[in-house]
Amino acid sequence: MNALQLSYQLARRFRKSQHHSGFMGFMAKSSSLGIILGVAVLILALSVVNGFQQQLVERLLALVPHVEYVAADTPIDNWQAKRKQLAEQDAVASAAPFVAANAMAQYRGELAAAQLRGIVPEFESQVSIADEFIDGKPLAQLAGNELIIGQQLAKQLAVNIGDDITLLMSDVTNKSKGLSAPIRIQGRVVAMLNSHGPLDKQLIYLPMSRLQSAFSMADHQVTGLRVTLHDVFAAQTQAMAIGRTLSDYVYVNSWIRTQGSLYADIQMVRTIVYLSVFLIIAVASFNIVSSLFMEVKEKQSAIAILRTMGASDFVIMHAFLLQGVVSALFAIIVGIVIGVLLAMNITELFAWWSAFIGENKLAGVYFIDFLPSQIHWQDIVAIAVIALVITVLASIYPAWQASKVDPAKVLGN
Repeated sequence: MNALQLSYQLARRFRKSQHHSGFMGFMAKSSSLGIILGVAVLILALSVVNGFQQQLVERLLALVPHVEYVAADTPIDNWQAKRKQLAEQDAVASAAPFVAANAMAQYRGELAAAQLRGIVPEFESQVSIADEFIDGKPLAQLAGNELIIGQQLAKQLAVNIGDDITLLMSDVTNKSKGLSAPIRIQGRVVAMLNSHGPLDKQLIYLPMSRLQSAFSMADHQVTGLRVTLHDVFAAQTQAMAIGRTLSDYVYVNSWIRTQGSLYADIQMVRTIVYLSVFLIIAVASFNIVSSLFMEVKEKQSAIAILRTMGASDFVIMHAFLLQGVVSALFAIIVGIVIGVLLAMNITELFAWWSAFIGENKLAGVYFIDFLPSQIHWQDIVAIAVIALVITVLASIYPAWQASKVDPAKVLGN
């Protein structure tokens, strides 16, 4: 039997003897339980953070513009050719024109601030997935005096599908210093946008021709061009490079400016989760130090006898080191299984809990009303490796102390 096999056999014997020692067994189980909980909670927390990031991309960033080029002083002319020019850029997935305006929406004496978005449905459908969140007439069929209004805005105005509302806008084409009467246009609500996000509180879609006519703009003029990118997270770096292809003087806006704080919050939560839960794993791992030190103290006689029988420092040290590693491996595997099972079912568990308490804590707070989850296997591998490394480092010192037991001092007493 070689040294490694002997170390393994000794580790098995020592581990079995732990179960017969009440306090030692309790210490070993508590340290393993701490690692199990730490690994499971970290996998669950990271999966939820990954889920929020995925939903940010698939929901919110599929609705809000990735990049916008907004006219500074005068409208953008010949938008058809410039839209095509932008769409042909390698980094661009699609592009669409728009006319934007701030307005007050009025219905039966109720007033609410709104952001008007004059669109060409054919092109808007290429840059937005708004149709997936619209109840009523689809975006592609929007025409005439029809409006699609955010659900929260409709609720504020007490508007239902089929109602006619008035939109009040300032005359932005009036260059004189005097005050002018607001521009009024009528529209019929044919659908509602229900994306569970900030857009529901203020956005109104209407055909672009309505706003062009209201502001006395030509058919070839718009206030901005919207671009959807292949890589949404490259918006900040690519926005300026793409915008340089336009000859107009424009302001450049990206989702990083408008929604970037939400993405930054998600990344901050990810960092906090990593730090806090790894501290839990570290504390649980160092509990192994305590249990191994106590076991070394308890088994000093056995260690001394083994030393007198010719067991080397290598054999003794690796026997105790293997004990810590095996305990950690078992705890890590169990923690991974529990964490993955929880992450796979957390959406249903949250829905059940919300139904049980009669309240959804996410409704109206975030851009989704459910708890998302997405498992990244690279996260699981990283968690397992780091937890194992921490445990091995925590086990080295007590194992080294076991190899330094002096048989003469122990057996001589």
